[in-house]
Amino acid sequence: MAMKYVPEPFRIKMVEPIKMLTRQEREEKIKEAHYNMFGLKGEDCYIDLLTDSGTNAMSSFQWAGVMQGDEAYAGASSYYRLREAGQDIFGYQYIQPVHQGRAAEKVLFPVLLGPGKFAVSNMFFDTTRAHVELAGARAIDCVVEEAKNPAKRAPFKGNMDVKKLEELILEHGAENIGLVVMTVTNNSAGGQPVSLENMRQVSQICKKYNIPLDIDAARFAENAYFVKRDEEECKNMSIKEIIRCMFSYGDMFTMSAKKDGIVNIGGLIGIKDEKSPLILKIKANCISYEGFYTYGGLAGRDMEALAIGLYEGINDDYLEYRIGQMEYLASRLDDAGIAYQSPVGGHGVFVDAAAMFPQIPYYEFPGQVLGVELYKEAGIRACDIGSYMLGNDPDTGKQLHADFEFTRLAIPRRVYTQAHLDIIADALIAIKERACQINHGYRITWEPPILRHFQAHLEPVQQ
Repeated sequence: MAMKYVPEPFRIKMVEPIKMLTRQEREEKIKEAHYNMFGLKGEDCYIDLLTDSGTNAMSSFQWAGVMQGDEAYAGASSYYRLREAGQDIFGYQYIQPVHQGRAAEKVLFPVLLGPGKFAVSNMFFDTTRAHVELAGARAIDCVVEEAKNPAKRAPFKGNMDVKKLEELILEHGAENIGLVVMTVTNNSAGGQPVSLENMRQVSQICKKYNIPLDIDAARFAENAYFVKRDEEECKNMSIKEIIRCMFSYGDMFTMSAKKDGIVNIGGLIGIKDEKSPLILKIKANCISYEGFYTYGGLAGRDMEALAIGLYEGINDDYLEYRIGQMEYLASRLDDAGIAYQSPVGGHGVFVDAAAMFPQIPYYEFPGQVLGVELYKEAGIRACDIGSYMLGNDPDTGKQLHADFEFTRLAIPRRVYTQAHLDIIADALIAIKERACQINHGYRITWEPPILRHFQAHLEPVQQ
């Protein structure tokens, strides 16, 4: 039985009209987009779950902050407010704004990585993996085994496999591991959280071998909510205290603020020690790629909105509602016998497309199949998190086989209501009822050399 929906801790003051195209129109639109979700126009999607990045609804306080943004090229007051918020929440001395998360990686990673180097993570998202490879290094995933079984309900399935991490360090040589990255929550594993204890253990290993530890902090607040709920030592701690404690184990963080910062653009780099020699290199790269280091590619109004959003994102009532949306949708799928990465994670429901379409091989991309069917069924745009997104081996060019074949339903923050979630559930149920009739997936007809899933063209595999 579906759980009770957690009511929104806010009132709606503005609305944006959306429309539902006919089934025939949707079939034409997805064909015109070469069966690539990124090729669809936003206005042609009734419920857009492509990503939770930058698709959030800002608060009245944030919009008021936009009007107060200081647009000075250097030393804007909005920069100092953002810096103070970052220092207060994360406990890091140096805070560098950038325009989004991948900009943070572009600025930082080349300083630490290069040819012959490796970066190890609990799991790399595709854009982060790409920046490791663009720096000339190679990315290695090291998530716990429990994460690879979507049906298994276990806490903290986003954790790093600590034993395997140390084995990888010894195998490749500590001097060749340029960086360890802890992604909180673990997006590619289904938005699964990382425990404070696991962060502590990873930090100890990194210190033992003198390897820098970077926290991919895009969904830091959602991760802290799970830690407070499910980790005994943290039940009496505040969300902010948990964040400060978890980040104390890292050396730096990279962050897309377009998630838990509840803004439409922005990112951060944090360095714990203000005397770190990394800071001069970060400033140099930022000036070259992003803009002067006191704005880092952001307008003053965006920095102002982010400084406010960082605090709104750690509010207890907001986080209960936010995770409650995922739990409500997941409970409806439980009732219908639809498999997903369980227990549900923080920013979306990752439906197990391989379980829904066991007849479709990984190289015909089950996650993309379900994404296309969702759009045809109800105008819902979702995203493959599977072999299609993972792409080809950078050395051999062969198609990689992902550990998961998910279709990610990423829920934007403060945007959709219970009625929208019910439409999503109903559409998945309808697809499940006819899933056995779908016997073939898609093949790629054209792809770029890197990050193909943003641009590739696909076509149905003919029966």
